[in-house]
Amino acid sequence: MQTLQLPKLHTRAAFIPTTLNEDERTVEVTWSTGSQVRKTDFWSDKTWIEELSMRPEHVRLDRLNAGAPLLPNHQNYGLDSVIGVVERAWLVGNEGRALVRFSKREAVKPIIDEVKDGILRNISVGYRVNKLEKQEERQDDLPVYRAVDWTPMEISIVPIPADAGAQVRSDNDTEAVTIINHNEDNIMSKTDETVADQTRAATAVQTDQTQETQDKPQTLNAADITKLERDRIAGIRSFGKIARVEESMVNDLIERGLTLVDAKNAIIEKWGKQVDAETTRGDASVTTDEKDKFILQGVNALCARAGLEKMDTGNEMRGMRLTEIAKVCLERGGLAPKGMNELEMVKRAFTSTVSDFPVLLESAMHKTLQSAYGTTPDTWTRFCSVGSVTDFRVHNRYRLGSFGNLDALGELSEFKNKSIPDGEKATIIATTKGNTINISRQTIINDDLGAFIGLSGMLGRAARRTIEADVYALLASNPEMSDGFHLFSTEHDNLAGTAAVVTVASLEAARIALANQLDISGNDYLDLRPALWLG
Repeated sequence: MQTLQLPKLHTRAAFIPTTLNEDERTVEVTWSTGSQVRKTDFWSDKTWIEELSMRPEHVRLDRLNAGAPLLPNHQNYGLDSVIGVVERAWLVGNEGRALVRFSKREAVKPIIDEVKDGILRNISVGYRVNKLEKQEERQDDLPVYRAVDWTPMEISIVPIPADAGAQVRSDNDTEAVTIINHNEDNIMSKTDETVADQTRAATAVQTDQTQETQDKPQTLNAADITKLERDRIAGIRSFGKIARVEESMVNDLIERGLTLVDAKNAIIEKWGKQVDAETTRGDASVTTDEKDKFILQGVNALCARAGLEKMDTGNEMRGMRLTEIAKVCLERGGLAPKGMNELEMVKRAFTSTVSDFPVLLESAMHKTLQSAYGTTPDTWTRFCSVGSVTDFRVHNRYRLGSFGNLDALGELSEFKNKSIPDGEKATIIATTKGNTINISRQTIINDDLGAFIGLSGMLGRAARRTIEADVYALLASNPEMSDGFHLFSTEHDNLAGTAAVVTVASLEAARIALANQLDISGNDYLDLRPALWLG
């Protein structure tokens, strides 16, 4: 038996579009075929093949059948992220299937339409593995481990094609996974097991009673037991501090001997009740807690070292290296980094749920990116207006004409009805552009702020420059307008009949043409005057 900390997983699957019921807003999906995927242990960098068993006794369908959410691309940041629900899930042969129902919200309707049209046809199922069993055969000279106890957690619509054999996605949260080895060829070497001792010891005390009856009894000396108990107490206190529950409750959980997992569940339940009670209050206030202050200090320290802002003289983290900040984050989370090398310490700082290190780095990168975006010069803002849209569909923009002169009225005559002038319509659509950058553990250990902060600034400048390039590309393409004529054309009286070299005379002709521009009804001069020269 082994116990490892492995990430939650997402495997690719697909819609079955022919089962779409538009009236009920339901569609059937195939969420797994038990395909094989490559996996790597984060602690030892050992690689193996994982295979999902589709036998009914090996798959826990309770979570899906209890109304698991349907999400867009695994986004679970708020209530608006839930676009549907899993009605029921079942197994057919070697396949897992489910019936999902979409929300009635107006914002979800475009998604249903694109499922109907076959544009959105790929889904991804997030799952947790509780137990792996090593197989005798090998695949690509790698050991094969079959998941004989695993739980599908949620279903998401994703843009990546269905490819369960090659695409596996993980996030930062980890779960304890028991691995059953039927021979001595363990997945981790003795040296690797030494690195993971602390993780396995911490998870050993969290193993439930069912696993304990299946595992071989483990002999622990007094020092081991003391260490496990100390880790349990530190973990409960740290989690209680994050959830801001009363200290009396934390002490009660410790005295009752609850495992860290059970204590976390109790704290989360208590915290949820507090949140529900607070939502009924009519007043609201914005405060900065101790955690927020710590993150702000870390962001200031990194940006100041990179020369982007002035160092706060009262900042306790001023001058700290990235590895030193990672160590402080571990200590604040109740994890003792003593005895860890820098590589292990950075790993723990990134993956531990009680560490603020990932949030601190993310905040620093966002601040750098936004600062670079805001300070990068451009020219398009001098002659373009900026608006907003609510989604990625086509949106109309209208410009009204003007009334002609009023009609003369005789002594006993009636007022004549004035026709409402026709308007002019144009269409716009929002698109998304972006990229990601990868920061390695070596970058953190080497304290390479040039790569960490510098690349973020480069992305911010690239974002601003991208809009600049798109604006001029649009002008250069001379797009066709809603009236069937190009933006610059003789029909619009904004294109010279004959091209001319840039001279005083040709510029004067352009100025006169600009001044003669009328509104779309041909009644009022627009009083346009030259201000910019693009050439």
